[in-house]
Amino acid sequence: GRGGSPDGDGEHGESGGPSLWDEVEGLYTESASLRRSVGMALLSVVGFGAIRFVPHSFSIARRISEPHIMVRARHHNGTYSVYDDFREAYWWLRDETPRDSRVMAWWDYGYQISGVANRTTLADGNTWNHEHIALLGKCLVSSEEASHAITRHLADYVLLWTTRHNGMAADDLAKSPHMARIAGSVYPDINAQAFYLGKDGTPSKMMEESLLYRLHGWGLDEKIAPLQHFEEVYTTSHKMVRIYKVRDVSAESKAWRQQHGPGYPPALEEVLKTSKAFQQIHGL
Repeated sequence: GRGGSPDGDGEHGESGGPSLWDEVEGLYTESASLRRSVGMALLSVVGFGAIRFVPHSFSIARRISEPHIMVRARHHNGTYSVYDDFREAYWWLRDETPRDSRVMAWWDYGYQISGVANRTTLADGNTWNHEHIALLGKCLVSSEEASHAITRHLADYVLLWTTRHNGMAADDLAKSPHMARIAGSVYPDINAQAFYLGKDGTPSKMMEESLLYRLHGWGLDEKIAPLQHFEEVYTTSHKMVRIYKVRDVSAESKAWRQQHGPGYPPALEEVLKTSKAFQQIHGL
């Protein structure tokens, strides 16, 4: 038969003596001072974590408990300012526009426009149709002329977040290269690589000619030529939101939409034919 001991490893090592764990367990059991030291160390770790965690929790609570359409900014001298521009813009839409008005804005603000302004928006956070978001992006990053040819069949007003005019850079201009990438993933005439803002803040030629860039800076940047197809109707107190009225809105397309419900009016058929099935592109 095979040689060797019939005994298994059991609780002992290969040599038959106690394992390392057995030795540590025995030392811990027999030494009261060791148990106290380990307990104090654990309490110290928990206490230190609590000291750090409690103020962090209060800080986060203050941030997430504030209304998302109001912004609180802290100045260098420790004082705070509250910017109410978003609510101000939505209430202007609610009070100063016809009830059947349609508002074109990037999808991020769709729920706010619907809920606070009580106006129809072209897209919101529940818009899963990528091709529709691409068409919205195409309207914003195309030239004013090209954009108006589409927008006049979809919307009565255009709303932009322009917070960089008040020192907050994360606005629609910052998001616009992403809009161009989405548009370009469906519409081949949109070259997303040619749409960018340089490190020195200089826009590319395509961005400079885009509807979004022109609406963002119109009246605030003397280099922007007069608008032809859009009319500024409201800019909030701190220039964080701007609203434009679409000129020469197609009454026929608006009537078609009211009669048929969701869908694109026949006037956009040729534009939609230029689209391609969405394909994932690098960086999107």
